Amino acid sequence: MSKTFAARQTRQPIAYDRDQAADIATSFADLAPGLRGLLANTAGCSPYLKALMLREAGWLRVALTLSPETAFNAILVALNDVPLDALPTALRQAKRRAALLTALADLGGVWSLMQVTGALTDLADRAVNLAMQRLVAEEIRRGKLPGATPDDALTAGGMVSLAMGKMGAGELNYSSDIDLICLFDQDRYGDDWQDARAAFIRVTRKMAVMLSDITSEGYVFRTDLRLRPDASVMPVCLSMAAAETYYEAQGRTWERAAYIKARPCGGDIAAGNRFLKALTPFVWRKHLDFAAIQDAHDMRLRIREHRGLNGAVMVEGHNMKLGQGGIREIEFFTQTRQLIAGGRDVSLRDRTTLGGLNALAAKDWLPLDVARELSALYIQHRELEHRIQMVNDEQTHNLPTTPEGIARIAAFCGQDDATFRAGLLDRLARTDRLTEGFFAPSAVEAGPELSDHASKIVQAWSSYPALRSDRAQAIFLRLRPVLLTRLNRAANPDEALVALDGFLAGLPSGVQIFSLFEANPSLVDLIIDIAGTSPALARYLSRNASVLDAVIGGTFFAAWPAIAALTAEISTRLEAIPDYERKLDAARRWMKEWHFRIGVHHLRGLIDGFEAGKQYADLAEAVIAALWPVVCADFAGKHGAAPGRGAVVLGMGSLGAGRLNAGSDLDLIMIYDAAGVENSDGKRPLAARPYYARLTQAMVTALSAQMSEGRLYEVDVRLRPSGRQGPVATSIESFRNYQTNEAWTWEHLALTRARVLVGEPTLAAEVETFRREIIASKGQGPTVLREVAEMRARLAEAKPGAGGWDAKFGAGRMMDIELLAQTVALQAASPARGVERQIAAGETTGKLSHSDQSALLDAYRLCWQMQAASKLLSDKPLDPATLGIGGRAFLLREAGAVETEAGSNALTERLERKAALAEQVISAHLKG
Repeated sequence: MSKTFAARQTRQPIAYDRDQAADIATSFADLAPGLRGLLANTAGCSPYLKALMLREAGWLRVALTLSPETAFNAILVALNDVPLDALPTALRQAKRRAALLTALADLGGVWSLMQVTGALTDLADRAVNLAMQRLVAEEIRRGKLPGATPDDALTAGGMVSLAMGKMGAGELNYSSDIDLICLFDQDRYGDDWQDARAAFIRVTRKMAVMLSDITSEGYVFRTDLRLRPDASVMPVCLSMAAAETYYEAQGRTWERAAYIKARPCGGDIAAGNRFLKALTPFVWRKHLDFAAIQDAHDMRLRIREHRGLNGAVMVEGHNMKLGQGGIREIEFFTQTRQLIAGGRDVSLRDRTTLGGLNALAAKDWLPLDVARELSALYIQHRELEHRIQMVNDEQTHNLPTTPEGIARIAAFCGQDDATFRAGLLDRLARTDRLTEGFFAPSAVEAGPELSDHASKIVQAWSSYPALRSDRAQAIFLRLRPVLLTRLNRAANPDEALVALDGFLAGLPSGVQIFSLFEANPSLVDLIIDIAGTSPALARYLSRNASVLDAVIGGTFFAAWPAIAALTAEISTRLEAIPDYERKLDAARRWMKEWHFRIGVHHLRGLIDGFEAGKQYADLAEAVIAALWPVVCADFAGKHGAAPGRGAVVLGMGSLGAGRLNAGSDLDLIMIYDAAGVENSDGKRPLAARPYYARLTQAMVTALSAQMSEGRLYEVDVRLRPSGRQGPVATSIESFRNYQTNEAWTWEHLALTRARVLVGEPTLAAEVETFRREIIASKGQGPTVLREVAEMRARLAEAKPGAGGWDAKFGAGRMMDIELLAQTVALQAASPARGVERQIAAGETTGKLSHSDQSALLDAYRLCWQMQAASKLLSDKPLDPATLGIGGRAFLLREAGAVETEAGSNALTERLERKAALAEQVISAHLKG
């Protein structure tokens, strides 16, 4: 803004000491009434500011004719060329003037709170950076910094100061000390790093003295170096390597919270940013970190106990920073929520308190009205804190202990005593109400009475790995009665308890997951729902508990995105990770979250089996599309770019048809075109054929290898030409020749569902064109139906089906119908891949009547719904007699049957009846 100070003034204090106010009014009688009143009333509340006005009167008169931004910038610019010997005095003068200007801008309503704190932080940054540059330059001049030249002083020779706390966030209060962590880049000095460390320790100590010492000119900033790792043992400046080692091995939650606000403020800023990036995994956990809530609560209680702040709230002597309802409550509330979710969502990693609250509200981690109310309370608390400190420039957060002192602060805030007291108590109570419930752990409830069988199961929980630590036991003690109470509401509590027991037994650790449940009661309902319906999904959860993070991430129940959006999301996540193996682990975490989401939506009836099948296929396609360029780039880095045109990945079977179930593996084929190029051109070149064979193996490994985050999918490449005997990657020429001259009918049937998923676009188009040509030319032969019938007989002999609720195998069931659909598509020369469209092609060409089509589709739809449901319940064939009540109810619902014993029998009969009708159509068609 360009307006002058006076033009922007909106408020002023009330003079508490009228005599002091009158003195300043007389001294500045030449000023306009508004400015004169602001200065006089300020002096009537603050002896410190009155003294500054008189000491800097000449400068102040000029500054008030300018915009406050221009005046403040001039303070900073005046420091630029000050030499080392004159710097301490120049910095103290700058601090006096900045303190006076920011106080008047605050009190006059000229600047917002964040403008005031930002200006104070800018001065601190400039002071730290100049002190470091001048002191390091002196070390270089004396030859104490190995190998350094005068030019290195601009970056402090690889030393950096990290601004912590309020300075890091740009939120310094009026009389703040500054918290710094001083580090240096050890690698820059090789074997001489210890000499460099000695020099940087001297620089750090001299800087602290320069900034902190009180002289006749005042002081700059009290400097605190105690936030560094293990401050009682470590030197005041340590190497970045030593700091990283400490945080990886011993870092605590309070240190993680401190680094939310950390920012390089002086010296080698680039080195500081590299260090903070390296520390990201320590600060921001990859999983939702609800255990941080208990840590923060314990820290609050320790601070209050240590400071004696646990008594009743009174205005006199109340600590506005650490006391009940104070500033720290809002800061802890914000930072803890950021720690919980910031590892997954970088938009939450805002250094400022107000910015953090806004970011949390924007992502639904906090109701918007709560964020707004806390933001307003934070601003009011901080402005009061400033006035407490402005009275005598004291680093205090305590209100005065006398009525007279409170009256002075009330006047400083422009209020009478009664209004001030009532408003303050109301704000403290509102802050406490909004924050306390988040931190305070719930009381331990009394659980329900248990049967002898249930008691034995529950008693065994204490021996599980998840309950090894005291902390896990303490959290679970509060959680256990909640779990048991919810279990009583399940359709079959005993079944659900056994499944929950399997879940708990499989957990490798408990603190994080138990904290997650305690903070999100709706997740307990979900776990009980899963345990009572699908023990298999409960066991999966125990091995992959991190997928629950996604449930409370804000979009778990949103509409399903398109494949392009899914691919873009996982691709963006992988691009941000430099290491190849970490990319593969990240892909596994991402896939498991979405896979779990599909299962939960299906289990809860939000989608049916057909939509679940589409979503599972979309997910697999997105994973393949995102991983393919990652695998190709890594492989090319070793062996050079792919020779020729490149390759494509074909999805076969159910993946090609775009319909998978919860347990599907992936059938893939790779086709390449070396285009006459014999070798790659990398560091370790390969001939074209082994290049693409090993690239295929690398892709299969990327998808199926067991890593720390598990595997993505089982992969089958046996549908390639010549099966196990053929090469794992096939050239386009070989593929054409084989399909034209050698392939069996069953291989042409498989081709009806083949689909290019990813790869070189022109080759993809060529493969699809050829697929259509083969289907058109190979389905008209006189032996097609006979060969299909023979193959059907062999399949029936190998996998006859278990009857009952076996929806996949058996005459007239799912696999039988899919075989006929492919046959019809081949006969009709139809490019359709899905079962429904392939069957429809038979009616269009006269191969199937309308009634035949209806019989096939009725049976197929029932079979698919049952198969999709059964694969969510178990990876084994379902037996209605042993299936739990919850699982049976889910399967009956999916099949459109009544949830009774009669309904189970009716479903068996309906499946057998529809399969029999489909079998008649299939047999008749294959006989020609």
